[in-house]
Amino acid sequence: MDQDLKSTTGTAAIEHRSFARIGFLGNPSDVYFGRTISFTIGNFWASVKLEPSEHVIIKPHQFHDLVQFNSLDHLLNRLENEGYYGGVRLLMAICKVFRNYCKDNAIQLHQRNFTLSYNTNIPRQTGLSGSSAIVSAALSCLLDFYNVRHLIKLQVRPNLVLNAEKELGIVAGLQDRVAQVYGGLVHMDFSKEHMDKLGHGIYTPMDITLLPPLHLIYAENPSDSGKVHSRVRQRWLDGDELIITSMEEVGKLAEEGRTALLEKDHSKLMQLMNRNFDLRRKMFGDECLGAMNIEMVEVARRVGAASKFTGSGGAVVVFCPEGPSQVKLLEEECKKSGFILEPVKIAPSCLNDSDIQSLG
Repeated sequence: MDQDLKSTTGTAAIEHRSFARIGFLGNPSDVYFGRTISFTIGNFWASVKLEPSEHVIIKPHQFHDLVQFNSLDHLLNRLENEGYYGGVRLLMAICKVFRNYCKDNAIQLHQRNFTLSYNTNIPRQTGLSGSSAIVSAALSCLLDFYNVRHLIKLQVRPNLVLNAEKELGIVAGLQDRVAQVYGGLVHMDFSKEHMDKLGHGIYTPMDITLLPPLHLIYAENPSDSGKVHSRVRQRWLDGDELIITSMEEVGKLAEEGRTALLEKDHSKLMQLMNRNFDLRRKMFGDECLGAMNIEMVEVARRVGAASKFTGSGGAVVVFCPEGPSQVKLLEEECKKSGFILEPVKIAPSCLNDSDIQSLG
């Protein structure tokens, strides 16, 4: 059947991979008209495959969308560790958002159908943007299947990814989606002027070789991720001076970080990373962040390394300026605390000529 479909549609299977991302500096100011620097990592990714088919089919994943269990206890244990939702809902949501966007913008789509399937190795609850990676990879497949990559501007695509997640009640900002759509190292300016005028921020790719060697700390079985969003958003909307001034400072860290990266000022980079976490902690509070998340940061600081959340908790990005000897000390501390430590592999930009063309 697949071979017949290929000959009649002229379309072979399409597969795209979207990488986990690390919010390096400035998060969480992306949802407060701030600035951030983020990058994608090759350690973890989600992949989506689109194959021509007679009907539109969204295939459940054999593990992440499990609906058959050995026992009632197996079901309960699964829900407690994995939650209720897999990736099928994410794929369905981006199909809806993509179709509506094309309709609203008079982008004509052919009438051929497809089957979507996905896989991912991004650890759960690690703040590495596992959900948006699935959505971003699926969007890339749809762009190619319908041959509209050149018609949907690169800057708009992160909004489509975010809108798909909003369909499902996922609370998030644009930062992660920009990083995954662009790939590599990206500076993002979400100032109100740009957001109001353009509907998106100003996104500037940077050379990934500017980053020093970094490491990732995460827990294999995260149990205390806290309630990260708390009341900070409402306090910001209410004009709380502490939140407003702290969030403005967080955004400025990304500007200072860009300069520090360009000048290879690693001591400054350390200060900025540590300050980013300290400001988050001041705004959100320890109960909100979760004891395990705080411990991951403090494990790194005990050996003199700089550390901060990769996102909203669950994993920590670490800079050991003293090199391998300091990394060795960190390995020992992580082992004692039951955390996983691994070197960060930077994933380069994933943009092609059509993507660049869509910038206009």
